[in-house]
Amino acid sequence: MRLATWNVNSIRARVDRIVDFAVREHIDVLAMQEIKCKVDQFPFDAFEDAGFHVEAHGFSQWNGVAIASREQPTDVRHAFPGMPGFAKDHTGPDAPQEARALGATIGGVEVWSLYVPNGRALEDPHYFYKLEWLEALRGYTAQTLTQNPDLALALVGDFNIAPTDADNGDPTVVQGFSTHVSGPEREAFAALEAAGLQDVVRPLVPTGYTYWDYKRLRFPRNEGMRIDFVLGSHAVAEAVAGASIHRDERKGELPSDHVPVVVDLDLTGPDDDDDDRPMIF
Repeated sequence: MRLATWNVNSIRARVDRIVDFAVREHIDVLAMQEIKCKVDQFPFDAFEDAGFHVEAHGFSQWNGVAIASREQPTDVRHAFPGMPGFAKDHTGPDAPQEARALGATIGGVEVWSLYVPNGRALEDPHYFYKLEWLEALRGYTAQTLTQNPDLALALVGDFNIAPTDADNGDPTVVQGFSTHVSGPEREAFAALEAAGLQDVVRPLVPTGYTYWDYKRLRFPRNEGMRIDFVLGSHAVAEAVAGASIHRDERKGELPSDHVPVVVDLDLTGPDDDDDDRPMIF
């Protein structure tokens, strides 16, 4: 399985280059974030014509997540248990949920396309919502992997966290003043790893960013951030056969400010035929 994650920053504005990438790179599962449309506005036809099944979850021109897969997804979910909601001037457990999580089982892997809240500013209510959201995700992960330690679980997407100083090359993002690099956010990321997940890309691609602001020539200066990840359970981590960050997708006409992160998974078991061909659904 070739699994990719990409914050596309508006699916309708970039559908042609996104489908072209998925076909050209032989992607089996593409998790997308920030689709920025309602479900009935999603360009399903373009993906279906290319041989993909699509599940989408979006309410408006903000947020939104989707999964395109060569195989029909099953067990589709639009939120993980305990996922909090958010609305301006609205606090409490009944705050409306945003379209930030979409889960499905594909080829034996439980895949979640996640768009973690940005946080906005260190004292903003959205920042505390972000931490609450991440804690709920950690709780779901820990409970799920405690119940099924050998589950192939992949949490992929835009985490809006640079977990180490090496992941931040933007000089305007400063610890103590900015989100994405604060202690509590980095601790929340580490807590996901402690719950049984691994960053499966870093061992194979130790350097490189996945996001560059559109402003201030951030991309030509390579002043980016590594905030898009594939976090996998041990069953996923042990199946990783390759990984890549597709930096060139930040170039050209109408690029997203993020680029795809791709992982190749060898999901063949010991009893499978001796066949080194890639899995194509």
